[in-house]
Amino acid sequence: MIFKTFELKNIKLNSYRFFLIYGNNKGFVEEIIENNLKPILFENIYNYDENEILQNSDNFEEDILSRSFFDDKKLIIISRVTDKIFKIIEEIISKDIKDISIILKASTLEKKSKLRNFFEKQNETVCIPVYEDNYQTLNVIIKDFLNKNKIILSQQIINIMIERAKGDRINLKNELNKLQYFSTNKKKIEIKEILNLTNLAENYNISELVDNSLAQNKKKTLYILNENNFASDDCIQIVRTYLFKLKRLLNIKSETTKNNNIEQVISSYKPPIFWKEKDIVKQQAKIWNFEKIKDLIMDTNELEYQIKKNPNASTLLLTNFILEKTLETNSSL
Repeated sequence: MIFKTFELKNIKLNSYRFFLIYGNNKGFVEEIIENNLKPILFENIYNYDENEILQNSDNFEEDILSRSFFDDKKLIIISRVTDKIFKIIEEIISKDIKDISIILKASTLEKKSKLRNFFEKQNETVCIPVYEDNYQTLNVIIKDFLNKNKIILSQQIINIMIERAKGDRINLKNELNKLQYFSTNKKKIEIKEILNLTNLAENYNISELVDNSLAQNKKKTLYILNENNFASDDCIQIVRTYLFKLKRLLNIKSETTKNNNIEQVISSYKPPIFWKEKDIVKQQAKIWNFEKIKDLIMDTNELEYQIKKNPNASTLLLTNFILEKTLETNSSL
């Protein structure tokens, strides 16, 4: 069965034991699991990556089906799932084992996905599509937080926080927690204080690196790479900045098919693009076409997976990505 995220609070989710949550909004996925599912499912939790199960599928199925793995009721959470795991999950669900629940986490699943179709159509399974945060959803999160904590911020400051969040509600909520401590005895906060307090993916070199590589400013990009010693966590932050800026660029290219005035599209974009960025964004829009941007988003998601899998090689993986996928790609219109 398909449930929309806004419906979850009105549904008796404890009537179900098998859940598929898919979408690239990782922060929202984790929020649903923590707030909506874990409180009503079994407390003994086992976390897996799909690859772990595929490499030992016989043992995994045997342990579950024989119930030797379970001394008590358990919740199994499997990350990065694809259709490769479909047969295993289908068999487990068909056995109707009462003392297990399963949550599957996936990124994008096509309409033809066997896993997605199965969870959408079966009465005993739940399929929850999760969509990316946009200006409106992040704006609501901030304003709910401000109302709850009786903090006053101007819309200009809210726009800055949304921009600096780079579309990641996890980053945004971490920074809102900082704001809560900072505002204990101070209910009105000025813009300079916000700029000093928050660091929402706003490392100057990181933002500049991403912008210049997407604009194919090779000399500037190589200079930033040579002048910085990025750690593994920095590389993840760079990847997420790429994703934010690429998705923004994709939206801009989409809007320019309706309105050929690129200046107007960039000026009216939400959250607002600051004037210092407008020229380089315009340059990026001229270089990259719609399909190339989509391909690069897929490559960037794969890069994040590889960096997490091989943190010791994170700088090398990132450098190769920048050199091979952004600077040397023939991405002209």
